[in-house]
Amino acid sequence: MNLAVFAYSRKGCETARRVLQTMGKDCECRAFTMERFEERGFSPIQKPSPSFYGPLFQWADAMVFVGACGIAVREIAPHVKDKRTDPAVLSVDELGKFVIPLLSGHIGGANELAKSLAEQLDAIPVITTATDINHKFSVDSWATTHGFAIDNMHAAKSVSAAILESPVALHSDFPIVTPLPNGVVSGDHGSVGICLSWETKKLYEETLLLVPKILHLGIGCRKGTSIEAIQELVEDVLNQYHIHPKALKCVSSIDLKKEESGLLSFCEARGLPVSFYTSEELKAVKGEFTPSEFVKHITGVDNVCERAALIHAEKLIVKKTARNGVTVAVAAENLEVRFE
Repeated sequence: MNLAVFAYSRKGCETARRVLQTMGKDCECRAFTMERFEERGFSPIQKPSPSFYGPLFQWADAMVFVGACGIAVREIAPHVKDKRTDPAVLSVDELGKFVIPLLSGHIGGANELAKSLAEQLDAIPVITTATDINHKFSVDSWATTHGFAIDNMHAAKSVSAAILESPVALHSDFPIVTPLPNGVVSGDHGSVGICLSWETKKLYEETLLLVPKILHLGIGCRKGTSIEAIQELVEDVLNQYHIHPKALKCVSSIDLKKEESGLLSFCEARGLPVSFYTSEELKAVKGEFTPSEFVKHITGVDNVCERAALIHAEKLIVKKTARNGVTVAVAAENLEVRFE
């Protein structure tokens, strides 16, 4: 985590050091204070403010302002854009009595950071988000901490508003191994509801789709295959099997393809990590696969895409699909849903 801490008085610097001691483990930390209070470990706050705070707002995962809430509000206001990408922002009074999450309470994790920091400082966390203070299920916070992508932020807001009035229906394609949280009931119908799936589903009048990143994309290709050919087939497979793009976790292939520019460019464009395996590693994968004598002659293994997809996954959900020298298969990891 990248952490930026700001202090605006001598006493504030003392509290900022306590914050750094508490939150600074396994973090890249930067601490700042006013030039007249500058001391070891603190860099000076530069003026004008927007050009100083802006790059830090982009860099940080969390920002802690030790001082009045108004200072933090004024300095971050020009840079606030989207709750999905804005950092967690906390305000701590200079005596360290109160910890207040100001921005990205759920998705950015500011609420949980505030509770943790307050416990270490022996302070009071001041949580103001409605679902938290009413002890209702916080869908965006849960999704973030459990690795589910939120398909539609408007639907997330609708769920959070509805859950305060009456229980919201939830459907899961995966086994739920804990009790449902407060404010959620099992159901496939309703005006607003939550669906946990890697498929693009619409079960409710307004569906909040939460997508787990658990699908592995196995790809094989001829030498010199273009990124366009790979993209076209992958898109067609996703559409045909109603697979949400955010469910893709990684790409796998044979090591003979580790320098294929089309494949590497595809992975980079999608933001997907790619792993390459030897023919011996692929042959060791157990299961029934779509064999090809031509592929076996070239690579030493009868199938690349299906075997590659199943490495570190459990179930093949899309068997080999081929076109224009590209083969694609998709496998899924096992998943159990926990609300705890």
